[in-house]
Amino acid sequence: MHRPSKFIFSFVSPGVDATIVLLCLQLLIFFPFYWLLTVMTDNRDSDTLTLVDNSFGRLPDHLLIEIFIRLPVSEWAQISCVKKQWASLFLGECLWQAALMRTFPSASQAKRWPGPIPQGLSKRRFAALYVGKHIFALDNDIDEIVGHTYLFLKEQLELSNMPPPSGILHGTIIDQFITCGKSRDVAHELASQIWLAVLDNLEENQHTFLLLKRLALEGDVFLPFPYSRSIKVQWRVFEKLFTDFRDCFDQADYYDVLAIAKNKFQPIPSAWFKVQRCTSNSL
Repeated sequence: MHRPSKFIFSFVSPGVDATIVLLCLQLLIFFPFYWLLTVMTDNRDSDTLTLVDNSFGRLPDHLLIEIFIRLPVSEWAQISCVKKQWASLFLGECLWQAALMRTFPSASQAKRWPGPIPQGLSKRRFAALYVGKHIFALDNDIDEIVGHTYLFLKEQLELSNMPPPSGILHGTIIDQFITCGKSRDVAHELASQIWLAVLDNLEENQHTFLLLKRLALEGDVFLPFPYSRSIKVQWRVFEKLFTDFRDCFDQADYYDVLAIAKNKFQPIPSAWFKVQRCTSNSL
């Protein structure tokens, strides 16, 4: 059997005994963390719960961090809800710095870039790189900038009661890529990909319906390339309205949006004509 590397023991403080170290090694090497979460959140086995809780309560923060960053990212939200101590670690900078360096080692070599969209601290950088890799399948010098831009646009559209006009948001994205040295063609293509990804990942709720309807009803403003939104992005807005949200139109709004779609696109899919009336509270 492979013997544990000596560096693992270097994380242990003098006050932590060998039993706790072995417990940590078992969790890291042999057992999935799902078992621990089950024990920590299940009151049926109070003795085991007390043992595990007391054992982990004696671990220093830096050792907990080394354990957590080796677990699947999909479990981090649940882990942070188990104990207040653990929640505070996920709110701090140290855990995200360690996660950033372990998951994206090249991030330490990245330089801050100019432009209107800031880079942010370690947690924001981790989220941006994660987006660049898992949503856009990027693994080069552009992945973090694309991830930050995606997060910026998604937050502007989802969290704002009255988001800025789409032309301003699109212009901000274009300026970000151009100031980072990308050509106008590359900036326009990247901006289009980001718009499409954000639109596809919006939650299906009343806020999104109203947002898409507002985007569809925005008047056409002539803007020079690359500051005009691509036809693919405009199409996706109407497509989502007439497929995912078509039952949420009232009759007047439906015909207003349909008339705009007919002026923009010829021909339009026959499925867009199928609409069922319902109240705006159907979502």
